[in-house]
Amino acid sequence: MHFGLIALLSAAALFLGMLLFSEIGRRIGLARLARDSEGLTKGAATAEAAVFGLLGLLIAFTFSGAASRFEDRRHLIADETNAIGTAYLRLDILPPDAQPQLRELFRHYTDVRATVYHNAADQALTKARLDEGAALQGEIWRTALAALQQPGTPPQAITFVLAALNEMFDITETREAATRNHPPLIVFLLLSGLSLMGALLVGYGTSTSVHRSWLHTVTYAAILSLTVYVIADLEFPRLGLIRVDTADQPLVELRQSMQ
Repeated sequence: MHFGLIALLSAAALFLGMLLFSEIGRRIGLARLARDSEGLTKGAATAEAAVFGLLGLLIAFTFSGAASRFEDRRHLIADETNAIGTAYLRLDILPPDAQPQLRELFRHYTDVRATVYHNAADQALTKARLDEGAALQGEIWRTALAALQQPGTPPQAITFVLAALNEMFDITETREAATRNHPPLIVFLLLSGLSLMGALLVGYGTSTSVHRSWLHTVTYAAILSLTVYVIADLEFPRLGLIRVDTADQPLVELRQSMQ
């Protein structure tokens, strides 16, 4: 099942779950009032403050972390674009007869890197593109080494070219690691659990009113379920509604400049 559909269904399930828990909390409160005319449990505000405080803190940390990782992924694409562009320019210091083959390899490599994560939902295709990029790296490295060993190659070319190639290759590992960098599942489970407990307390606290406050209940459930959805969507910016695909445009433009 597609990630976007799973995320939407999960958010909808959380929304309905909070409505259910709010109703359960209200009924518990009404039962308490029926048994004890003095009202609800004294001192419950302290427990409620602890639950809602922890919920707010967890939302702040998870949202901040997701947004930070989203921006990091965008910056890594820009870093890779710069690394490929620098390495491509440094081909100018190689012997002229070695440059055409390397430039063609660079064009092919940039095509692969610009589209490697475009269909991240298809893991087999993504892996195939990653493997193709790794194979091209090996071919570029071997071809560059052969060119550097030709007579008449400037001595400084070895340092400049190999250093640029190393940086260009290393950034691919960093980007791949960034795609797997997510909070543990227990964080999302805890966030969902606290949201449900909060709904239970909301229902319990509003049980003193004769009429249900649907505005407060639905607003609470809608805001929290939407927040959890956005956090999850930010964590997987190639799969949901919030996309990082536009950040690939510098790679596309770099490839066009290699014509």
